[in-house]
Amino acid sequence: MSELRYAIIGAGPSGLSAARALQKAGIEFDGYEASRGVGGLWDIENPRSTMYESAHLISSRTTTEFAEFPMDTDADYPSHRTLIRYFRDFADRFGLTERFRFGTRVTSLSRSDDGGWMLRADSPAGPVDERYDGIVLANGTLAEPNVPTFRGEFTGELLHTSAYKAASQLTGKRVLIIGAGNSGCDIAVDAVHHAASVDMSVRRGYYFVPRYLFGKPSDTLNQGRPLPARIKQFVDKRVLQAFTGDPVRFGFPKPNYRLYESHPIVNTLILNHLGQGDLRVRPDIDRFDGRTVYFRDGSSGEYDLVLLATGYTLDYPFVDRDALHWTGWSPKLFLNVFPPSFNGLYVMGMIEASGIGWQGRYEQAELIAEYLAALERDPARAAEFRRRATSEPWPDLTGGYKYLGLERMSYYVNKDAYRRAVRAATTALRGDAGDAAPGRGIRSSLRRSKKVPA
Repeated sequence: MSELRYAIIGAGPSGLSAARALQKAGIEFDGYEASRGVGGLWDIENPRSTMYESAHLISSRTTTEFAEFPMDTDADYPSHRTLIRYFRDFADRFGLTERFRFGTRVTSLSRSDDGGWMLRADSPAGPVDERYDGIVLANGTLAEPNVPTFRGEFTGELLHTSAYKAASQLTGKRVLIIGAGNSGCDIAVDAVHHAASVDMSVRRGYYFVPRYLFGKPSDTLNQGRPLPARIKQFVDKRVLQAFTGDPVRFGFPKPNYRLYESHPIVNTLILNHLGQGDLRVRPDIDRFDGRTVYFRDGSSGEYDLVLLATGYTLDYPFVDRDALHWTGWSPKLFLNVFPPSFNGLYVMGMIEASGIGWQGRYEQAELIAEYLAALERDPARAAEFRRRATSEPWPDLTGGYKYLGLERMSYYVNKDAYRRAVRAATTALRGDAGDAAPGRGIRSSLRRSKKVPA
């Protein structure tokens, strides 16, 4: 059993992944969760949850579940109710629930005099003040709403989708949804059955992926045999055109980027409703004036409710940004996990990727666990890992895709490239057969690379 002790902040999928990996590695940890129990945003009763009643997985069950704990359902795209049960069952099955302090909100992290970290939190029993050798940050990426500013003032109801829970909130209202991400399109489909009218304001084009292709969940096709980026884009674009047609026909702008260079919309019901005249696509916003919204093309509309489907911003409010090497919109971390200073902070779940699932996050947690084990049991191997991470080019995690320069894409990765890189790094830390030189796997498994940011 480890003599060092670590803290995990958050008991959602990423926090549970970290807890399970550290448990299996024999590393001591305490978990902290601000809500009442495990599950993170999938617990709709969690005050910080961004879940809504109609929410389902947008990736299929078999590509999303933990490999060692299959979901007890036949649904291809389970609802949030099934998923919160899944996480509770997972935590109970492996004895993780009792390792977390629930109702305990971490308020600050600061360096201790001996090089560790002091964690301070508010709990039902009073203030918490604990010293740890390192901290795993797993508080999620979809909790802090991104609320843009607009010219003028809207005097109707203005909400972010994080405050949307049920379609009853839309009943009888003239609704404008700003943004057309996966949540925005889900809510638009809800709205057409309850609202008086529904419009969507969009500033760019999107690609729409059906949940089923050839009778199977679309993300289960071509598993394990990733095509080169340009070939996959060429083939999949033509498949989508055959199944969904051209979204421009329904009023969306033509995308000015290639397929998979931004997260696709896994919802073709929205196209059905556009074809039926149940909603309209409007241009980008120019300004508000009372309940009137003016659009960039000079048109306008009257609305009772404006719903901002404008996404989320990364937020680690309890630690200084310098400690996480923030650069622009997000921290710049080795493999999206390790600050270049290797200061004892480890970030879990700061990855957006189409189809990476919770198993991909668990592999990330395994890497952290292997590094922490090496720190205590094989310091030379841990030092070699740090040396390579700070002196050699970082692996290319894009898979050859040129992602859009958007805030939400600043920590986007290609699932196949990312999982290869993480597995290689884990193998190197373990010193597995065929990888005699510590860290060799980090270099040899990848052919494309980019410079470590200053």
